Amino acid sequence: MRQFTNGFHDTGNAMATSIVTGALPPRVAVGVSAVLNLAGAFLSTAVAATIASGLVDSHDVTLTVVFAGLTGSILWNLATWFLSVAPPSLPEEASS
Repeated sequence: MRQFTNGFHDTGNAMATSIVTGALPPRVAVGVSAVLNLAGAFLSTAVAATIASGLVDSHDVTLTVVFAGLTGSILWNLATWFLSVAPPSLPEEASS
């Protein structure tokens, strides 16, 4: 769900140039964005591998902690989308 909300939140930014220049029709651009966001959700394991490498004590990561993190990030994405705020979704985006 987090990837879904992040995807629809960022699709406009990611595909704007392709649509405005006429390189892709809007429906195709949104479709491409959807496919690539879904692929990214399943292929990107770098964050999980970093956390599993000992960065976080596995005993501290409970189902409640995971659920709270996902709920918070989903609510943040929905709130910023609804309020038309365009903040970075992830800390590494803020530093770039």
